Amino acid sequence: MSDYLEDDYNPIIQHDLQSRFLDDRSIEVMGDFQALRPPRHALFDFDGTLSLIREGWPDVMIPMMVEVLREADCNASIDELHALTSRFVMELNGKQTIYQMIRLAEEVTARGGTPLDPMDYKREYHDRLMQRIDGRREALRSGSAPVEDMLVPGAFEILEHLQSRNVQLYLASGTDEAYVREEVSLLQLDRFFGDRVHGAVDDYREFSKARVIERILDQHAVSGDELLGFGDGYVEIQNVRSVGGTAVAVASDESHRSGQPDPWKRERLIGAGANLVIPDFSESKRLVEFLFDVPKKGVADVTG
Repeated sequence: MSDYLEDDYNPIIQHDLQSRFLDDRSIEVMGDFQALRPPRHALFDFDGTLSLIREGWPDVMIPMMVEVLREADCNASIDELHALTSRFVMELNGKQTIYQMIRLAEEVTARGGTPLDPMDYKREYHDRLMQRIDGRREALRSGSAPVEDMLVPGAFEILEHLQSRNVQLYLASGTDEAYVREEVSLLQLDRFFGDRVHGAVDDYREFSKARVIERILDQHAVSGDELLGFGDGYVEIQNVRSVGGTAVAVASDESHRSGQPDPWKRERLIGAGANLVIPDFSESKRLVEFLFDVPKKGVADVTG
């Protein structure tokens, strides 16, 4: 078992927990959750939470890993390897990309092969991913595609609503920081985050979302219940909950933008401890009202 520096997925919530919906029935509130204090700081994940630039990344990572494992074990079936890699790629989703590559190297070793350094696998994956998404990035750069086409619906609105209430906004991503900063700029989100953008670095031990959260709380001398977190990966949900913050699961349907929560994301993020689940930010005004208004009104109980 690797000594991973970011926690693995650890479900803490039973899925028979009751939930209730706000008036529009797209904002799901878990159990009897009610924010104790209005948030002063909000941390956002990037890919899948705000940005859709990298939508479809598993369709790049998983086939690459199957190729690598097939070279190490030519007797293994493609279907078997695809199922294996799909499982651990998604299990580790939310961590820095390098953790998925560390796991790939372990699987190569388990099959009697000699793995490359995980950083080499990461570079190969990134090169392939850039081939897939370069057209999207260029369309944003040239202005030939509307920025909204590459954003989770309502992304601008949620940031504007929070900023108008003097909430300090931060971004933390498992994608390399240099690319996150570039894509934040392409999506015109830099006006919300300024220099408060954090991402993976070559020495993965030097970055984690938990460390970003710790710095926010320490530097501003605020308690965890004044922290709000948004994400479509379990890491940020677990990290925010662990300090007593409010964790909002963005169970985004990245491929179809259907306005309905992705069932796999929803189940996984509820298990990680999400306080609320949303499919996107289309009802951001109502969501922010709920988080700030006490007592909370207009809620009808249903079975989740």
